[in-house]
Amino acid sequence: MKKLATLMVFIAFAMNAFAQHASHCGNCENPYKKYTQNLPFAMPELKAPAIPDTKVCLSDFGADATGSRLSTEAFAKAVEALTQQGGGHLIVPAGVWLTGPIVLKSNIDLHLEMGAVIQFAADETLYPIIKTSFEGLDTRRCQSPLSANGAENISITGRGVIDGNGQYWRPVKKAKVSESHWKQLLAVPGSVVMPGDYWAPTASYAKGHEGADLNVPTAKTDAEFEAIHRFLRPVMISLVGCKNVLLQGVIFQNSPAWNIHPLMCENIIIDNVLARNPSYAQNGDALDLESCKNALILNSKFDAGDDGICIKSGKDADGRRRGVPCENVVVSGCTVFAGHGGFVVGSEMSGGVRNFKVQNCQFLGTDVGLRFKSTRGRGGIVENIFIDGISMMDIKTDAITFNMYYGGKSVAEMIADGDKPDNTTKKPVDETTPIFRNIDIQNVVCNGAGRAMEFNGLPEMPMDNINLKNITIIARQDASFTNCTNIRKDNVKVIVK
Repeated sequence: MKKLATLMVFIAFAMNAFAQHASHCGNCENPYKKYTQNLPFAMPELKAPAIPDTKVCLSDFGADATGSRLSTEAFAKAVEALTQQGGGHLIVPAGVWLTGPIVLKSNIDLHLEMGAVIQFAADETLYPIIKTSFEGLDTRRCQSPLSANGAENISITGRGVIDGNGQYWRPVKKAKVSESHWKQLLAVPGSVVMPGDYWAPTASYAKGHEGADLNVPTAKTDAEFEAIHRFLRPVMISLVGCKNVLLQGVIFQNSPAWNIHPLMCENIIIDNVLARNPSYAQNGDALDLESCKNALILNSKFDAGDDGICIKSGKDADGRRRGVPCENVVVSGCTVFAGHGGFVVGSEMSGGVRNFKVQNCQFLGTDVGLRFKSTRGRGGIVENIFIDGISMMDIKTDAITFNMYYGGKSVAEMIADGDKPDNTTKKPVDETTPIFRNIDIQNVVCNGAGRAMEFNGLPEMPMDNINLKNITIIARQDASFTNCTNIRKDNVKVIVK
């Protein structure tokens, strides 16, 4: 029996070693190859980044597994130790690891074993204010809890959890929570209620919110930014200008603002992750892929208080000046449980969005299923979008919507407020005019929606070349088409109940 037990341990070790080898070996069969074949646009084959075999364990650098003290220094030392050896795997074992910001470097895999929880500390002084981009604009925000800038061959893998302690940062609208939850918020020391029954965690947050244009504050000087530190809540996972990126298996949750935000990255794979936020999480998008090239979003689950899978490329003049489109992306086998939209493009799309294949996904209880949004002033071109195989149920508003009059509100809020944009008066066409064209949607089933479809284009720039095929939607209202040209319908059924 002892020999058998030893043999079983050896087999388990060998299988685990083979699995790790297969995920990083360039000579092995690439499991991601099939997703870039037979596409209606050209896209290179993507592979998981090649990470050196070197391994270090976080606990060997003085980290505390109980969460009772910070392990920020231990993470930094572990990353530096791997960097000095040319990279490798930073193993985070089971435990609760409380920390300040973590910065990944090239050729490093942050690997969370089952039972490993990385929780970012609720202390704004740990997150300095830096120059960055947020919601498509060049601005200043707090440093993200987990970030990489200009790194190559990086990954975050495993079966653990990364938690952003978002309740420390986020405001809350009273209408989005229960009465008992609201009372708990009011009892938080130092918190305040802003006009419109809008709870803020601190008075400094309320000061930043006052006069801000959405999330862009009026602050100009360093002192003014520091005075509203908590208002400048960061995205949790910020990857800027990185190449060859893999996020696999990990749970990302409870972010201060957006959850996962790759910006201007190339060759990125997001595989079998769960990104989740509370339903009341303000700006709690699960995934925002912005100005990235060559990306796979596969077999993942998103449960958020805002958009689920959202595609962006910068906002207005800042986005047009950057001029980097989001292009060559496959979304396959994903589930979105809640949020403003299942698959979303915009509204920050000023650099353009093109060459997308979205297939075999399911949206369950989202406000909108397929959501495309923009407005005058954005500019940018959205084109060559191919959607095939979407199942939806219990969609609160539109199963499919193209709204060229987006003003910062969700569809539900727009309907509740009675917003009816002027879609008859033409404006001059220039670089600020958004263009939507060449969009193919087929094999869609939706059981339960407020309205089947809304296509609301600009009179000076109608949406063009839209193909709708094999679509069945059960909704309370029929479809609506305004300012659209070359819309083709083949086997499109709307059952009004």
